[in-house]
Amino acid sequence: MASVTAAGSPGIGVGGDEKMSIFQIAAISVCVLINALDGFDVLAVAFTAPAISREWSLSPTQVGGLFSAGLAGMGIGAFTISPLGDKWGRRPAILLCLALLAGGMFASAFSGDLSQLAATRIVTGLGIGGILASINTVVAEYASARRRSLAISCMALGYPVGATVGALAAVPLIEAFGWRSIYMLGAVAAALLVPLVLWLLPESIQFLAARRPAGALDKINRVQRKLGRPPLDRLPPVPAGAAGRRAGFADLFRGDMLTSTILVMLLNMSVMATVYFAISWTPKILSELGFSDSIGIYASMMMNVAGAIGCLLFGLMANRFGLRNLSAAVFVGMGLALTAYGLAPPRAVALIAAAFITGFFLNTAITCLYTILPQVFPPEMRATGTGIGLGGGRIGAVAGPYLAGMLIAAGWSRAAYCIALAVPMLAAIAIVAALRIGKNGVSSEAK
Repeated sequence: MASVTAAGSPGIGVGGDEKMSIFQIAAISVCVLINALDGFDVLAVAFTAPAISREWSLSPTQVGGLFSAGLAGMGIGAFTISPLGDKWGRRPAILLCLALLAGGMFASAFSGDLSQLAATRIVTGLGIGGILASINTVVAEYASARRRSLAISCMALGYPVGATVGALAAVPLIEAFGWRSIYMLGAVAAALLVPLVLWLLPESIQFLAARRPAGALDKINRVQRKLGRPPLDRLPPVPAGAAGRRAGFADLFRGDMLTSTILVMLLNMSVMATVYFAISWTPKILSELGFSDSIGIYASMMMNVAGAIGCLLFGLMANRFGLRNLSAAVFVGMGLALTAYGLAPPRAVALIAAAFITGFFLNTAITCLYTILPQVFPPEMRATGTGIGLGGGRIGAVAGPYLAGMLIAAGWSRAAYCIALAVPMLAAIAIVAALRIGKNGVSSEAK
């Protein structure tokens, strides 16, 4: 975690090169598990879409709408629930979102038609959309500066790990118990994470120092002891100019923050439109080409195995090559990989190989976003700003799969709609070149 010295006081939090403690690693590990639920949840629809489509005789446009329902909920959650992380604290917001996630998954398992399933997917999406900003912020603040990119990459790694575990479980579960069992598994996993959060996940020390809720000094000192640092006699002084007011949602759209907020939203929107098209439609595309549902699921699994490799490599390389330069390279690779996926011959080996390469860049692109976001916004509005960025991403995530469904229904070839959905990566490359990174956030390491 960056020291709160950024807010004017030495001796709070973690120094730049300090060794990561078991306490910090445990907190970050909980966030990794929570993010794994995101990977599992998004792929749950992709895994079950062929079976649901056959059972309810859905058109490609209806399937695209089902993909987008959960993503729409994520967007709403990112915009409306994420700010609670700056108002109530990261930990209470995370617990609320886990309750929404578990309830939505459980209700999805008992849906009787498309409208009911779409509604329960929205509820699930609210939980995931709201939770990501808080866990991303906690990881950024509890990781040392030296290991921050790696820690955020490990959090992002949770996504492909969750999706891979889901893929491995999906085939036998669907064959034995039907598609509803996937959603029941997700509900149980979300419920089990609640006691882990209560036990291992602390409140953000930067939130406590910036917002100063009741008992803030005692709470900070409990964290200080776990970090092996001396307790404080009093809260750090309020930074000059911050006394008497608290940053709010509107502050993200004023002054210097306005440009950064808009660029962050557009960056996330562009990347997620491409990423979620590839995530959501891969099993269905292979099913339409005549391959079995199992081949589609295993292709998604290979995408996520490659993505796990990409996340780790990004975390290890970000400090060496610079966050801005490495992100631009990843976005170029994502666009080229998706184009190659569209042009690959309709043979299982070729398509799974193309999916592997696409997955490598796909999950790494998400890691780029997670690493950039906390380096743009100051502590008092970090969860809100991160939520707005992720909310913009969810808009793109809704638009990408739905547009693909429309293009497929209109008769576009696989090559044509894959190339069309790769175009937003060009915008992402331009935006990351213009965005101010590390000026207000936890670090100024990025180049």
